[in-house]
Amino acid sequence: MHPFARFAGIVALALASLGAAHAACVDNVVLVHGNSGYPDDFDNTYVELRARGYTDAQIFQPSWGSKTCPACNDHSGSEETPVANALNAAIAASCTGKIDVIGHSMGVTLLAREIVKLNLAAKVDTFVGIAGAYRGLLSCGVYPFNVVTSTCGAQGLSVGSPLLNGIYNKKLATKTYSIKSWIDEIVCSTGACIVYGVHSSSIAGETSSYTFAYYHYQLLWFTSVLQANLIQ
Repeated sequence: MHPFARFAGIVALALASLGAAHAACVDNVVLVHGNSGYPDDFDNTYVELRARGYTDAQIFQPSWGSKTCPACNDHSGSEETPVANALNAAIAASCTGKIDVIGHSMGVTLLAREIVKLNLAAKVDTFVGIAGAYRGLLSCGVYPFNVVTSTCGAQGLSVGSPLLNGIYNKKLATKTYSIKSWIDEIVCSTGACIVYGVHSSSIAGETSSYTFAYYHYQLLWFTSVLQANLIQ
């Protein structure tokens, strides 16, 4: 091979490697499942992120809460710890200094709780809430009435609970998105999705909201491409 051609090839490889390294520096991502769920609920999202060049080291998937007693879970104490640890670890390891977060169902409000409590909003570039009950669940009643479980209690999802009042209209990220449905069998289990005039999955001050005719878990499974688009 001509020496110049060999040199040009080496330079091209070096530039390609530099470009790949640069492209690999993206916000770390924290994926938080819902009540009684598991990290692999996000399998479609994980596969999509890996296809876009994210590594396992850039994707954080905490497992939180009791899997056998969903009604025992709320947003306080042992439920918080795995999510708080994942957020702090993702930030500490981020090459950009920022992270993106995606939550499903109760994972949305748990993420919001930890971001507000730990004062992390300045470190979160994008917050995506899927099928969350940011404004509460009508099936949980209105606080403090008809509150019979921890999930619906003061640190739970009864409408107007201290937990929800504590995160309402608080800054969560530079950009905030919600993904919702009018046929969500959990958020809209009473036949109504509206809480005080707004869909409960909508997040105060959100950048944009996306609506699909999907059920509660379908909103998570079938929107993986949109989720990845929103954080890039």
